Amino acid sequence: MRTRRQPEVPAPDSPWSEIVPGLWMGGHEYADGSGGLEFAVVTDEFDLVLTLLRLPGHGPDPGVEHHVWPIPDGPLDGTQLAGVMRLARAAADGLTAGRRVLVRCYHGYNRSGLVVAQALIHGGRSTDEAIRLIRTRRSPWALHNDLFVEYLRAGLSTARLLEDLSE
Repeated sequence: MRTRRQPEVPAPDSPWSEIVPGLWMGGHEYADGSGGLEFAVVTDEFDLVLTLLRLPGHGPDPGVEHHVWPIPDGPLDGTQLAGVMRLARAAADGLTAGRRVLVRCYHGYNRSGLVVAQALIHGGRSTDEAIRLIRTRRSPWALHNDLFVEYLRAGLSTARLLEDLSE
């Protein structure tokens, strides 16, 4: 379930970015300074890692709390949305507890953006403020998946109900 390669969407220039203090968003691949690509490997930099696309060899180290919920960078069914909601709650709870939290997908744009935005909404931010923060702190390319933005604007609970009804 890898993000579709879109040549017009550049790889991020860092493995992860801090969106608000303690809450990081990132990926498995980023652009190095010379135009090449590097793998982002998590060791023990974070207390909690939430992964939406798991690639072998990318960490985190044993002993780091790690939750994996693979989803596509496309339409999500009700079960997938429920998992996104659980991860967002875990991220928000981790942040409240003072933990360093990383949410990651392939580039750290869409899938991780969906979870981070929902965690920020749990923390009291508006949907538009959450999206703006993510795009400012991670990349203007973050949340370029319009469907994920629609999910956030409708509310993930509402989107889940609608997806369950359509099945």
